[in-house]
Amino acid sequence: MSSATTTQSGYAAAPALADVLPPVRQRGRVMTFVRRNPTIVLGGTLLLVMVLIAILAPYLGTVDPTALAPAKRTREPSAQYWFGTDMLGRDVYSRVIYGARISLIVGFAVAAVASILGTFIGLVSGFIRGADAIMMRVMDGLMSIPSILLAIALMALTRASVQNVVIAISVAEFPRVSRLIRGVVLSLREQPFVEAAVASGTRLPMIIVKHILPNTLAPLMVNATFICASAMIIEASLSFIGAGTPPIIPSWGNIMAEGRALWQVKPYIVFFPAIFLCITVLSVNLLGDGLRDALDPRLAKRL
Repeated sequence: MSSATTTQSGYAAAPALADVLPPVRQRGRVMTFVRRNPTIVLGGTLLLVMVLIAILAPYLGTVDPTALAPAKRTREPSAQYWFGTDMLGRDVYSRVIYGARISLIVGFAVAAVASILGTFIGLVSGFIRGADAIMMRVMDGLMSIPSILLAIALMALTRASVQNVVIAISVAEFPRVSRLIRGVVLSLREQPFVEAAVASGTRLPMIIVKHILPNTLAPLMVNATFICASAMIIEASLSFIGAGTPPIIPSWGNIMAEGRALWQVKPYIVFFPAIFLCITVLSVNLLGDGLRDALDPRLAKRL
């Protein structure tokens, strides 16, 4: 019996071919993303954990991080005091957990402020040649000073506070953002789609908003992660030397500064905040590396 069938018009239809290829497996989007971007997943997960720790600090078995208990000073880590106590009897675990808030606030705030200010200056410098010569010379002057020294100088002119720390570090970091955005703008403004927009009579602000700014977001996001990590390190350094957040506010830099005198006999006072700072900075750097690989088409990983 023939496997071919006859249609109503009298023509023989070809038999249906068996499926020789196995069905395509529909992989989950989440697993695909994890496989293609393991660095983003690892860095993002670590950073999310640190953010949750900072937000949920009052519910993680902590006590008042500023409460003094001289009778319980320099206690070793134990079941009662997980990270021990410092020379004033304060619970190091509680101080480290609450200290995460300061580092994360400073890191995120500096990344946002420096990115916004640097993007504005970079866009203006990249399109207005007259302003470019002046602005970039100022940026070169600021970049010639090490970030930590510039932040120390600015903090010396103001009183110690978290807000002033954010401002000081932002001033030290935004010139690098402006340099980056200016370079991107200089390469984009010669592209055909920008020249077409100019030829069609589109105004400069509209060209910047519709054609230039969206193309700067990828490098800006990557650079913002590294600024965030750098800001956390600078904040800890400022607090360590007494030029950052006030001593009454628990921060990782303050905790390490207070424990350095007892480093040889009570190293845990410095060790625990240092570990938390390293993990947080590492998570932000991993996230930045992953974003760079994912957003750069030359480095993007293929399936």
